[in-house]
Amino acid sequence: MAIKELGHLVLYVRNLERSVTFYRDVLGWRQVFPYPADDSGSPLRAPVAAFSAGHTHHELLLIEVGDDAAAVPAGRRLGMYHFGLKVGDTDDELREVLATIQRAGVQIVGASDHTVTHSLYILDPDGNEIELYIDVAGADWRSDPALVAAPIRPLRL
Repeated sequence: MAIKELGHLVLYVRNLERSVTFYRDVLGWRQVFPYPADDSGSPLRAPVAAFSAGHTHHELLLIEVGDDAAAVPAGRRLGMYHFGLKVGDTDDELREVLATIQRAGVQIVGASDHTVTHSLYILDPDGNEIELYIDVAGADWRSDPALVAAPIRPLRL
């Protein structure tokens, strides 16, 4: 067996409408169902929404579990730490992303120069950490895989 790519990510969310607004309207992800202009709701007849950047049928699925769901615990714990979303190819594009998320009042929890990527770290409405990144031009990690483990430096945009 060989994994070909990461196909999709599924997140439980407290409030579907709030999370859809974040992923669609703030991050700009295309919602594929339920389609925003369609009142018929989810084809799955459940409180869910899916998004695609066009690589697969859906890369993100949100499932509403309600306001009484337990929060993502802070600090060291098992499970997902964060997931990364490529948002462009240049630092100029990352600066535009920074301005967009700042205007939207999104909590920024970090910014790092990973040699191969320049990354901003944010939290979604339920506390899931997301890395918004660009691949650094000229950082040829395929030829030099050690670049992936280079020391992390503060990001200077």
